[in-house]
Amino acid sequence: MSETESLLQFPCQFAIKAMGHHRADFDAIVIEIVRRHCADIREGAVSCRPSRTGAYLSVTVMIEATSRQQLDAIYQGLTDHPDVLMAL
Repeated sequence: MSETESLLQFPCQFAIKAMGHHRADFDAIVIEIVRRHCADIREGAVSCRPSRTGAYLSVTVMIEATSRQQLDAIYQGLTDHPDVLMAL
């Protein structure tokens, strides 16, 4: 799908969500990957939620997305990382 065919209109607020095993540094891993492609992560833009059993952690980062290419690069970086089990 080309930029002109995208359902998103850029720039826009966009939630990046990644899930992995609940470890002390998982949120920092996700933030570092997102920050490679979006340097301006605002205060309060990151939220974390453990699974019911506490075995997994979901990290959501709200960003101002500037292009489909930027989002694709973020998702590629997340899915390439061995500690990220799923990216939405």
